[in-house]
Amino acid sequence: MDSRFTFSKFFCDVLPCFRDHRSDKLRQDGLEKGIKESNSSMDTHFTQGEPSASSKFSYDVFLSFSGKDTRKTFLGHLDNRLRQHGFQIFKDDKSLRKGDVISTALEEGIENSRISIVVLSTNYASSRWCLDELVKILECKEKLNQRVMPIFYDVLPTEVRKQTGQFGTEFAKLKKKFGTQRMKKWKDALNEVANLSGSELRELANRCESEFIEIIIQDVEKEVSQTPLDVASHPVGVDSRAKDIIESLLQNGREHEVSMVGIHGVGGIGKTTLAKEMYNRLSQHGHFDGSCFLSDVRSQDEKIGLHKLQEKLLNILLKTEDVKVNNVDDGITKIRRRLGSKKVLLVLDDVDHIDQLKSLARERSWFGSGSLIIITTRNKRVLHELGEKERYEAKLLNDDEAMLLFCSHAFDNPSPPQDYVNLAQDIIKYSGRLPLALVTLGSHLHGRSIEEWKSEFKKLKAIPHEDIQKILKISFDGLDHDTKTVFLDIACAFHGFPEDEVTKILNACGFHTQSEVATLVQKHLLQREIEWYLGKNQLCLVMHDLVRDMGREIVRKESLPHPGKRSRLFNPKEVCDVLQGNKVSKSFFFILVLLFLFHLFAYCFNFYCHTSLNKDLIFLNY
Repeated sequence: MDSRFTFSKFFCDVLPCFRDHRSDKLRQDGLEKGIKESNSSMDTHFTQGEPSASSKFSYDVFLSFSGKDTRKTFLGHLDNRLRQHGFQIFKDDKSLRKGDVISTALEEGIENSRISIVVLSTNYASSRWCLDELVKILECKEKLNQRVMPIFYDVLPTEVRKQTGQFGTEFAKLKKKFGTQRMKKWKDALNEVANLSGSELRELANRCESEFIEIIIQDVEKEVSQTPLDVASHPVGVDSRAKDIIESLLQNGREHEVSMVGIHGVGGIGKTTLAKEMYNRLSQHGHFDGSCFLSDVRSQDEKIGLHKLQEKLLNILLKTEDVKVNNVDDGITKIRRRLGSKKVLLVLDDVDHIDQLKSLARERSWFGSGSLIIITTRNKRVLHELGEKERYEAKLLNDDEAMLLFCSHAFDNPSPPQDYVNLAQDIIKYSGRLPLALVTLGSHLHGRSIEEWKSEFKKLKAIPHEDIQKILKISFDGLDHDTKTVFLDIACAFHGFPEDEVTKILNACGFHTQSEVATLVQKHLLQREIEWYLGKNQLCLVMHDLVRDMGREIVRKESLPHPGKRSRLFNPKEVCDVLQGNKVSKSFFFILVLLFLFHLFAYCFNFYCHTSLNKDLIFLNY
């Protein structure tokens, strides 16, 4: 049997959300047929401006109750406290209960609510509207994975289940008005809701009603805290990439094991956005015992420490605030002991060091069968213990997706006005189809004239946008001194040069270039690509244009008014000014001038001037 078919059971509740959700155009007819072929029939198209999973529910709570018993007492107090806590409440009104069936407004209220609180009282069973609401609520529980919280106000669960006592008497009165089929549907619904975990007021007889309401409030807060994360205002291309990860999970065939997925890539490529979308879909349809999105692990580790991150993880997954962690070893013990039997969904976002992963999710055995751990990182080396099929490299947008995302932010439309087409294409080319740059630049240029666009674009080519620079520079800041130096050397002079040539030159300067280049590749600051160079294909070192510009901007800021005081020069005019004016700082001890033209009649000149003091460089790169 195809291993993907067995593992598909694990995701049988997840994939339909990709297939049927309003923000998706994804099909997978092959899964229900056993996924018989290696290429599934899943089809994805990016969408613009449609709701994602994060905006599924309009209301936090739908209140279902019998007004005769509770409207002016318990229900009124509960409704007031929920609203005071900021929850969005849909409470049916008498005007909505007309005719023999519940109104469209009530149905929509139920469908658009994350939680339905059903207050079961004696007269609830005598109301056909209440019972029809209950049937609809339970349908939404099954189809939309909504939470139903029954409250047994003045009745016992067994009285609701078996329709006995005064509750049963009131229910029996409906037999005279309604047929057997409808009565059976109501009876089945009452039996089902009575079997759900709920709150019984009689069990808390020693407490006042206000305390009982506070317990309900706490329960609602815990549930709403699992509200889908905000993904993006325009989640272009997210669905197709999420599909790729789901497919890779299916192919692993680990139905009864803990699965791990590592998403790696350069900063700003959309790793967190993709992880959020995955988390929203999986947490709503995966039937996990607990789910946790631990964001910004890198920065949180720096601010509060790993043991506090462990504490946060435990409290969220266990839905409590009582767990305290004294140190990392204590946290590891508690994670292993408390979560070992629980099926959890855990996202560790922006992990940049192996110690963070070891402290939070070192062993799969720490979590229960069927758990899924998603890790996002800029450093592929963090994922070295994951299998090849468990590592997913985030991809740049294609040309159509890049245009759609940029225009959505720049013009609030999927395509540019005719006058802006050429400029928009130039800026998209400059962005290298990096989502961070497209969103940032689109928003920056929104509402501006063509002349302003031209002026801003000219400035951008000289000075990168600060918001883009800040995100990309995070990876650079985590490098050691020599690796930073090699990165800046390549950014300023050796971008696109053969690796063996760059290695020889930098090794001569005292670096361990093979090691530093490997680190830069792992951190997605550098790529190796086969390129045509001086008449033959060679393995060259290349950077994303914005990553290269980030490095050059770091050098430029070393001394804004005095180029001669910088560690490197790459602008030809500045090099000429510095050399002609004899403005070179005494701290420069080498000058390496590289002139390189990439076309048919290219000339390549290397000038290497050496003194005996140190290995700082000035570069001239045409």
